[in-house]
Amino acid sequence: MKILSSPTEERKTDHLKISLGKNVKAKHTSPGFEDIHLVHKALPEIEREMINLSTIVFDHKFSAPLIVGAMTGGVREAMKINRAIAEAVEETGLGMGLGSQRAAIEDPSREKTFAVVREKAPTAFLMANIGGPQLVRGYGIEEAKKAVDMIDADVLAIHLNPLQETIQLEGETNYMGILRKIGEIAKAIDVPVIVKETGAGISAEEAEMLEAARIAGIDVAGVGGTSWAAVEYYRAERDQNELGQRLGKAFWDWGIPTVTSLIETAQSVDIPVIASGGVRSGIDVAKALSLGASLASMALPILPLASEGKEKVKKGLQLILEELRNTMFLVGAASVGELEGVPAVITGRTAEWLRTRGFHPEIYAER
Repeated sequence: MKILSSPTEERKTDHLKISLGKNVKAKHTSPGFEDIHLVHKALPEIEREMINLSTIVFDHKFSAPLIVGAMTGGVREAMKINRAIAEAVEETGLGMGLGSQRAAIEDPSREKTFAVVREKAPTAFLMANIGGPQLVRGYGIEEAKKAVDMIDADVLAIHLNPLQETIQLEGETNYMGILRKIGEIAKAIDVPVIVKETGAGISAEEAEMLEAARIAGIDVAGVGGTSWAAVEYYRAERDQNELGQRLGKAFWDWGIPTVTSLIETAQSVDIPVIASGGVRSGIDVAKALSLGASLASMALPILPLASEGKEKVKKGLQLILEELRNTMFLVGAASVGELEGVPAVITGRTAEWLRTRGFHPEIYAER
């Protein structure tokens, strides 16, 4: 007899297939990296091969400031993807985030789709993941610890996805009291807790509120990469749901672009900031670090590689790191820490946004 899938599993399978098979990128906006211009040095006065890409964040040493962002888990199709990424980040000394572990918390038989990552990556940086809306409807310290223990995680991420939830037919749109619950978990568990958006960005004001809740870091995940409104649009299109299609189209590009969210957050808090949302190259990584990010994260570009296996993922990550090394050479930064001091000229919509919001893009050019 065929075992019926749970609604959570069906939804996760939909998300994975749509992300692999459809164009779910932002349409009419970008993350903003084209507005960031690092000043070239014709006399870099460093040796390229001696550039040190390593960094320490959350008390973990990374070979380079890059992680593979949260993607999937809890469904059969996720096993191959998570295994390939885990093996690649273990061999490259990087790290990865897991998709929401809700499916495995609800049904322990699905834990293996997540637990495989620690099996294949015994020393790599791993980030567990639970959803903010689930905290409001009853998840607490017990579930947070389960998520961490499931993969022996270095960090727990609590993801915020109000945009996706309000478009999704079965979405959970009660966010009342979520900040308090985040603070309770951050205080109670033994690993650092970070908060991550899922594609709509975090503002300066909310970054300050999160820091006050004693979290350990923020992943801004701004507009410009995967649009979860787009993902839900395609689900609604398949199901011929008129409201879901209308909302998905209307909010396809909703949110704060990644670069502006990164600058607002990095200037407002004193905890590590992760840049994600449309990070597509080592040049983007260098720009993000120059603006105050401690790490950069990318997911969608790695997903099709992971479908082909570890070697494809590993090669893709190595190419990105070579782009990062080249960029550092061309701006005269011999280490990751030196990137934050290189001059950067901010133009276009990003500069306009920052001035309107009371930030000063000129300070980056004056360094």
